[in-house]
Amino acid sequence: MIKVTGVRFKKSGKMYYFDPAGFDPEIGTGVIVETARGLEFGTVNMTVREVTEDDVVQPLKKVIRIANESDIRKHEENEAKRDNALEVCRDKILAHGLEMKLIDVEFTFDNNKIIFYFTADGRVDFRELVKDLASVFRMRIELRQVGVRDEAKMLGGVGCCGRELCCASWLTDFQPVSIKMTKTQNMSLNPTKISGVCGRLMCCLKYENDTYLELRKGMPDVNENVRTAEGVGKVVETNILGGTVKVRLYTGEEDEDGREKLGSDVYVFKKEDVERLGKGRRNDKGGREKKN
Repeated sequence: MIKVTGVRFKKSGKMYYFDPAGFDPEIGTGVIVETARGLEFGTVNMTVREVTEDDVVQPLKKVIRIANESDIRKHEENEAKRDNALEVCRDKILAHGLEMKLIDVEFTFDNNKIIFYFTADGRVDFRELVKDLASVFRMRIELRQVGVRDEAKMLGGVGCCGRELCCASWLTDFQPVSIKMTKTQNMSLNPTKISGVCGRLMCCLKYENDTYLELRKGMPDVNENVRTAEGVGKVVETNILGGTVKVRLYTGEEDEDGREKLGSDVYVFKKEDVERLGKGRRNDKGGREKKN
């Protein structure tokens, strides 16, 4: 087991493990830590505790010190310079006619480098832009292209639920979201209803997916033939949360194509009260079918 403390560098950013190096900082305490980019100012998000070696990426960087008044003042000064840096960079982007959208800027704690985050539809040749920015700020310049989900996380906003975006308020890592999840949850496939402000599928589709997968076990699909206490019929609607299916029964009469007709009445059954017979065309009154 290894002792670690958790540190974040942004409000809803990812939490990183650091070697507490003898310190025992409380949650919310500012600390100066060693990172691959040099010394950085972060905020403690997890008190010192033991974790397994598998949970740690070696080598584990150390907490250098608890942030003092000078460190806090320096961090606040860096934050105050962001707006001016954004304005200067936007002006330079326009001057060079580059097809890119500036999202955010970040100063390293030691003021050795500025990192500009941007989105673009494709590759952008920003070599001349970097030279211009370096001549203005007199420090190393890094331009980093990010995706639309990262853009939403950085800029923030309000979702269709009326609350602050999950990615901007508490979600630290983006989880894969697929259109299959919307089908599993019987949701409309209307893009405007299942897409977030970033234009991608909403992250919250993932939250309840495992529960829906569990509840769907044994649940017949729509258009599937089932045998019930009232007879054989076809499923016309399912209620996953309620564990029920709506069924229209076969009448025994056939249409001009030789397919058995369905009655107009709709019956509701618990999923455990129906026997699944599969999809396909019925060819007898006993509920068997043949695949088309």
